[in-house]
Amino acid sequence: MKKFFKRVLLGTIILITILIISTLVFMQQPQFGKAPSGARLEKMKQSPRYKDGAFQNLSNTPALTEGASYYKVLKEFFFEKNKRSAPGEVLPSKKVDLKGLDSMDEVMIWFGHSSYYMQLNGKKILVDPVFSGAASPVSFTTKAFKGSDVYTVADLPEIDYLFISHDHYDHLDHKTIVELRTKVKKVIMGLGVGGHFEHWGYDTAKLIERDWYEDITLDGLTVHTTPARHFSGRGFKRNNTLWMSYVLETPSKKIYIGGDSGYDTHFAEIGSKYGPFDLVMLENGQYNEQWKYIHMQPEEVVQAAKDLNAKRLFPVHWSKFALGLHAWDEPIIRVTAEADRLAMPLMYPMIGELVHINDSTQYNKWWEQVK
Repeated sequence: MKKFFKRVLLGTIILITILIISTLVFMQQPQFGKAPSGARLEKMKQSPRYKDGAFQNLSNTPALTEGASYYKVLKEFFFEKNKRSAPGEVLPSKKVDLKGLDSMDEVMIWFGHSSYYMQLNGKKILVDPVFSGAASPVSFTTKAFKGSDVYTVADLPEIDYLFISHDHYDHLDHKTIVELRTKVKKVIMGLGVGGHFEHWGYDTAKLIERDWYEDITLDGLTVHTTPARHFSGRGFKRNNTLWMSYVLETPSKKIYIGGDSGYDTHFAEIGSKYGPFDLVMLENGQYNEQWKYIHMQPEEVVQAAKDLNAKRLFPVHWSKFALGLHAWDEPIIRVTAEADRLAMPLMYPMIGELVHINDSTQYNKWWEQVK
């Protein structure tokens, strides 16, 4: 009997060792990116945000709400997910010729989730592009909803400025970034994220890595880097790169790119320092009470827009991937109701629809026609 248990124990140890080695080998693939090192890491260590080997939020931000557990989260995700977490049919969309647009037209096109294209003051801007069809390091998981991938990198014109809010897979997509390499002039990102871009073949002269509350003067555009309440990481280590939000300022416009963020006082601080804003893009989706500190509830999204002194709110981070447990259209239903209650003008075009940034048109509630 003793020999039997020894064999079982030995076999278990060997199996675990094989699994660990296989995982480590698998994670050497390029899509996982590269952790900061050398001069990049030393620069990160100088940041007041970097403590105990990781970046910190302004407020205490646990990954899970008090009383929640990873066991419960995983159980709900695999066995209790909303049956309508993905649309029951192909999403409606539009497609415009991006290369044929007048570069001086101030327009915006949303690609679903947190990916969008903007033209401001004659500059072409791209934010958190994900065109690979999946928000995952492996292509067969976390697939995009049918109809949400009508654009490809080939459809994009040359990009003056690419903005990356943080390095999660649903915002920083390896396949897309590699395909964009010859089209992008400059990339703006948080401290440490440049390690991924260098690993994927980008010239360091194209990369602009910044801390919170720094100013970047670009041709035709001033950027103020601002905080968010979130986290980062593409592997086992969390918070080894900095997550961001951005203020884009031209002579005639102020736009806020919110990235991913839980609700906190930073919205009011940014609104007081840089507002009012002509338009704010805020995450609205993939939320849950069990991780309420890192993603806002829809009602909080509207309050954040109010805090920012926003003239109009564009809710993003929905309608492409099922990363939360809610129904796919719950975010827009709830945020619309709250925006109506608080008289916050809302923009909700369908994926691919051309939006004039100055336009105050109320769009059709297209999601109501989708199962």
